[in-house]
Parts: sequence; structure tokens; C-alpha cells
Amino acid sequence: MGNEASYPEEICSHFDEDEIKRLRKRFKKLDLDSSSALSVKEFTSVPELQENPLVQRVIDVFDADGDGQVDFREFILGTSQFSVRGDEEQKLRFAFSIYDMDKDGYISNGELFQVLEMMVGDNLKDWQLQQLVDKTIILLDKDGDGKISFQEFSVVVRSLEVHKHLVTIV
Repeated sequence: MGNEASYPEEICSHFDEDEIKRLRKRFKKLDLDSSSALSVKEFTSVPELQENPLVQRVIDVFDADGDGQVDFREFILGTSQFSVRGDEEQKLRFAFSIYDMDKDGYISNGELFQVLEMMVGDNLKDWQLQQLVDKTIILLDKDGDGKISFQEFSVVVRSLEVHKHLVTIV
């Protein structure tokens, strides 16, 4: 896994040396099979994540190389988005990326449906969920292109101050 000093400064900019050491210790504790990478199963060993319906999406966002696991570098990068020293824009981009499953810079009707379906489970019928998705797209899509851009997303989410809840203390 290397020495934390070997990571570029932009990766560690939100953490001091002690925080990186604590994160390394936490990572090693989660890495049940000592593979130097966290699987979905290992991530869900965290009690707070066990019941989170979006845990797979969080892992997908953390997993920058798309190999299905999160190595320590990806763990630091992902966790840094929740740092108390992280900025509002970074937190909003993280929230947006949960919905932007194909990473094209937009939230499509289908992507919004899939993520909301993860969140509501069987509590809504597909047609009810689709109505909710359609109404959301109509409300947020100011330029009429049928999808939600980061700018359109930010206007609404920023006003809800969601970024203030995307914080972790290391």
C-alpha cells in the first residue's frame, strides 16, 4: 500500500498526517482478507453502511479504476470528499455522481429511476416511481434537454444544504 507520503498532495490535501494514519488503520481493519482493497462485502461490514441502499453506488463512485474494489488511494480520495475541510462544490459533485451512473455529466430519466428505486425498494410500484422521476426531470430540467445537468442539480441541492451533511470526522 505504500507510505502515505508517496501520495500526491492533492489526494491528501484535506487530511493531515495523523488523519491519514487513522484512515490507514481503519482501511486495514476493513480489509478483512488483507488484499489491500475493499470489496462490497468488506464495505458493508461497516454498520452504518449495512442498511444504506446506496452503498453500491458509493463504492462505484470511490472505485475510480472500475475494478470493483476500492484500494487505499481510492479510499483516501473518496473519503476526502467528506472531509470537514472539503468544499461545497466537491460535495455536490459527489452527490451528483451517485445519480450520474454512466459518468456522462448528466442524470438521465433512467439513471434517476435506478437510483431512486434503490432508495425506495418495494415501497412504490414502478409506475409510481416513474411518475416521480418524470416530474423531477420536468422540474429540474431548465434547458429542456430531458436530463439534469450538474448545474441544474446544484441549484436545487445547494438550496437544501445537503453538502453540510456530507461530512465525516477522521
